[in-house]
Amino acid sequence: MSRQDVLALLREQEGAFVSGEEISHRLGLSRAAIWKAVDALRREGYTVEARTGRGYRLLDAPDVLTEPEIRRFLGETARVGRTLVCLAEVDSTNLRARQLAAEGAADGTVVVADRQTAGRGRLGRSFQSPGGQGIYLTALLRPDLPPERLSPVTAMAGVAVCRAVERLCGVSPGLKWPNDPVLDGKKLCGILTELSLEGETARVQELVLGIGINVSQRPEDFTPEVREIATSLVQALGHAVSRPALAAEIIREVDRLCAALAAGETGPYLAEYRRRCVNLGRTVRLLRPDGGGETAEALDIDEEFGLVVRRPDGAVKTVRSGEVSVRGLYGYTE
Repeated sequence: MSRQDVLALLREQEGAFVSGEEISHRLGLSRAAIWKAVDALRREGYTVEARTGRGYRLLDAPDVLTEPEIRRFLGETARVGRTLVCLAEVDSTNLRARQLAAEGAADGTVVVADRQTAGRGRLGRSFQSPGGQGIYLTALLRPDLPPERLSPVTAMAGVAVCRAVERLCGVSPGLKWPNDPVLDGKKLCGILTELSLEGETARVQELVLGIGINVSQRPEDFTPEVREIATSLVQALGHAVSRPALAAEIIREVDRLCAALAAGETGPYLAEYRRRCVNLGRTVRLLRPDGGGETAEALDIDEEFGLVVRRPDGAVKTVRSGEVSVRGLYGYTE
């Protein structure tokens, strides 16, 4: 842990030099151990200047999803993110969170990965998760609530992601029902929630809330079929975005989401969801699993985050699940 201790001490000085003598005195390290720690930090992408007679100073940090970098921005939370599991690569953060749950991991544990080899989206779709370009994180939650109280979680998570992006980046994403944050008519983020119940009592064992957000991908980084429907923050903003800073914002928002859900205070999320929903007032196509579908007019979001639509015959119904395409969005143009 000496490199993390040295990093923390250099951060305290905000770019000023810290002598080797002071580092040695405060951390109990030999000069050789200090140099080894600095060398390790440099190999991880940190820019550390060493100057004879003055010591060391931190000039720049890499855009990495490690615990020290995320905690630099995170601060205290009530429950979510108090334990962070940061991985360079994983098959799926949701799968890893479920494994940790089976091993007794604490409520609020967050798994963050730089790259997923088997990222998953809704309806079994794959989610492209290249290294160094996105944020892939899952919060392991153990809510003491009946399953029916948890139905709004995924929609609320969409609001949480939009809030985090807006606070850090200054852009305001929309929400495509049921839970896709979008920018410039393209998908920015995928959200996958999975719930496990105890067989005999139907009590909630755990809920894993997975969020994958495109940060620095260029159009050429997406496969051709994904390129038509997906975007990234760098494409929308035209400049780099700190992944650890955004990860910290998302974790804070999920922490607030959990508190609101426990208190039954979903109203503000519903109001914001309605405000951000790109479907409302537009023609949508309701897709069936067999590939068919029908057009309808999106009217409202009901109290349980269902999509209220009017069919061509004038009948009004509420859609609770399945797929919806918005005219002019995600390739729906007919």
